[in-house]
Amino acid sequence: MPGENLTRAEAQERAALLATKSYDVVLDLTTGPETFRSTTTVTFTATEGASTFIDAITRTVHAVTLNGESLDPATVSDGVRIQLPALKAENTLVVDADMEYTNTGEGLHRFVDPVDDEVYLYSQFEVPDSRRMFAVFEQPDLKATFTFTVTAPDYWEVVSNSPTPEPVTANPGETATWTFEPTPRISSYITAIVAGPYIVERSELTSADGRVIPLGVFSRASLSQYMDADYIFEKTREGFAFYEEKYDFPYPFAKYDQLFVPEFNAGAMENAGAVTFTETYVFRSKVTDAVRERRVVTILHELAHMWFGDLVTMRWWNDLWLNESFAEYMSTLATAEATEWKEAWTTFAAMEKSWAYRQDQLPSTHPIVATINDLEDVQVNFDGITYAKGASVLKQLVAWVGQDEFMAGVAAYVNKHQFGNTELNDLLTELETTSGRDLTEWSQLWLETAGVNTLRPAIEVNADGIITSFAVLQEAALDYPTIRPHRLAIGFYNVANDRLVRDYRVELDVDGTRTEVPELVGRERPDLVLLNDDDLAYAKIRLDAYSLDIAIEHLASIESPLARSLVWGSAWDATRDAETRGRDFVRLVLGNIATETESTTIRTVLGQLVLTATQYVAPDARTETIRTAADALWKLALDAAPGSDAQFQFVKFFAALASTDEQLENVAHLHDGTVMLEGLDIDTDLTWELLIALVAGGRAGQAEIDATLEADNTASGQQSAAHATAAIPTPEGKAAAFASLVDTDTAPNAIVRATGLGFQRGSDPALFAPLVPRYFEALQPLWANRSYAIAASVINGLYPAALANQELRDATQAWLDDPANEGIPALRRLVIENLAGVDRALAAQGRDAS
Repeated sequence: MPGENLTRAEAQERAALLATKSYDVVLDLTTGPETFRSTTTVTFTATEGASTFIDAITRTVHAVTLNGESLDPATVSDGVRIQLPALKAENTLVVDADMEYTNTGEGLHRFVDPVDDEVYLYSQFEVPDSRRMFAVFEQPDLKATFTFTVTAPDYWEVVSNSPTPEPVTANPGETATWTFEPTPRISSYITAIVAGPYIVERSELTSADGRVIPLGVFSRASLSQYMDADYIFEKTREGFAFYEEKYDFPYPFAKYDQLFVPEFNAGAMENAGAVTFTETYVFRSKVTDAVRERRVVTILHELAHMWFGDLVTMRWWNDLWLNESFAEYMSTLATAEATEWKEAWTTFAAMEKSWAYRQDQLPSTHPIVATINDLEDVQVNFDGITYAKGASVLKQLVAWVGQDEFMAGVAAYVNKHQFGNTELNDLLTELETTSGRDLTEWSQLWLETAGVNTLRPAIEVNADGIITSFAVLQEAALDYPTIRPHRLAIGFYNVANDRLVRDYRVELDVDGTRTEVPELVGRERPDLVLLNDDDLAYAKIRLDAYSLDIAIEHLASIESPLARSLVWGSAWDATRDAETRGRDFVRLVLGNIATETESTTIRTVLGQLVLTATQYVAPDARTETIRTAADALWKLALDAAPGSDAQFQFVKFFAALASTDEQLENVAHLHDGTVMLEGLDIDTDLTWELLIALVAGGRAGQAEIDATLEADNTASGQQSAAHATAAIPTPEGKAAAFASLVDTDTAPNAIVRATGLGFQRGSDPALFAPLVPRYFEALQPLWANRSYAIAASVINGLYPAALANQELRDATQAWLDDPANEGIPALRRLVIENLAGVDRALAAQGRDAS
């Protein structure tokens, strides 16, 4: 990565010198499997006589022509930047180059389908990777119009931001050329090219301004049978109607395509009018309701970006949260109010807030409005702060200023700044106008400081059970001591007819370290007091001792799914913070999860159960805890309603924990069909999950992996085979998995991720201990020689977190303390975050043992 960075200072200097008008990009995608020809014509104005550079990551630069004068490529290009001397007031630049396809999910990604050997391409440019496809001033505030001309095999579909034109066939049966209309003024990172023999299903809708908007849903030919396009179109129409009303602005582009593409690094990407999604959202096998709901949220997240991010774009990446937090908040709101997934805020509490709290307690936490000095800074900031905490804080802001006032301010912001670039104050100005509130202090406390507060109730009652004093206590971490204002609700819950039901609620502002709540004095103490009822505030909450006892006994009977989620979250936070014992959390989960109705809550809590049993329980109790948890999950699977989401999840998590001979025998019987659970189909993906469990348990090996891959030689099958191979529980198996990512650089991004998942399976220190020195020796070479996406995946995937012991902690700290490792902040952040996980595990183990 050295040389590919761009600093904020450089971007500001360049933006002061020039303004971009247009790009004309001509791509030839028929030149072979490694490179493609890219010819870019850029028109821009500049300060006369100034010099600057344009970004272009190239293999070969054939020609550079600036204002009609040829520049020597060997002199002006270093393969990453092209120097532009002696600019005029009006400039035209032409760059003719060969650029490389990638298999990393960055730039123009090239994938060959193992099913039919067809080639599929897609672009992924956020943050700094449009420069891998064409010469560009790679920063979000230099907006321009973009015209793409693409030559490709004539039977391909070619998609960009503008509607796809009729191709002109040069050689019938061979190649054709597509010339797209210019885009509106947009940032380079949301431009897109997707090309290949994709199968497309089409529909349309009518926008609020009367335009007919063409819709498309695309998938690979070998996956198209599983593509439920009608459902995608239905959610899209619901989202369009919701957003056009809320933003008070019609959809800003000419068409809307949604493309499900292979080996994608993220969930999706908001390219203007041409959104790309991970193929894991094409369901070839059964998935949990949690995943089905998450797909809807993702669809609506990317659609929200068409206005907030694409139409109006942050000036620099320190305001990335303006894109992502807002889209996360709006997509949850839209899911809850415009689709059948009415409990979307419960899902948000269970998954997004859990992510935010975890991220906000890492040493690498940062303000929502982060300090972004360069591109490497922003790469590591696609995190739980930028997405989940930011969205949580926006929910808090809505509770404070009012939903109608908030949306009126957002609509004014979108209309005022359409096709422009903005900073935080631009949004706050509009929200202050519509709400009548001064947001200066709110912004300072919530957006410009890091850390999460903890809220606890302080309750005194008399002999008759009447409350004589009620206060909310607020505390902050020592390193992040900010005390913040919170708009929240307090719920009183009582047991009635075997249900724990809310029968009183008060909403108030909490501020300072102690906030008295006089309106609760004189009321009878309820069975359960729940701070932050309805989840308005962003804060960890604790239950008082009496409420905690009631919650443990009656958690399953809490009527509200959102309230249950909050109690689950409180119990988990206390476990992570080593305030309560890990084994107590395991018992809480196993005693109450059977009747949980919300799929995401089940998925989240069972994931927390696995982490607790494998890393947070005292080492001398770990084997027994894992055995107990797996046995309980197997019984839960047997007792669950046939075909239910709960049954499916209990089986999956049982397989993840299975360790004893009897447990692995049950996994084997499920896998081979000698034991069948009513309603449970052992389909392709579940077959792989069960096989991975058998491999990790030493009950299957490479021969079984190869046989399963032969039956499923698809992209998903190859990824599952890599996962399974890396799970082989021998030192030789782990060493081979390690070497496959460190010693060679040929694996595509999806195989890298899958190998990392398999590598993490196993808790025997003998599997990982020999690799610890090799891991730290590899870090700097990995960072220097791999792209960001690959380096980060390898560094996180191969960190032997399963050890969770003092030896791993000491080795990690020693690397961080070495002066030779001080100069790479983004790399250090990855290592620091992994160390924080070990520190938390050690603290939890100590508490569990006490």
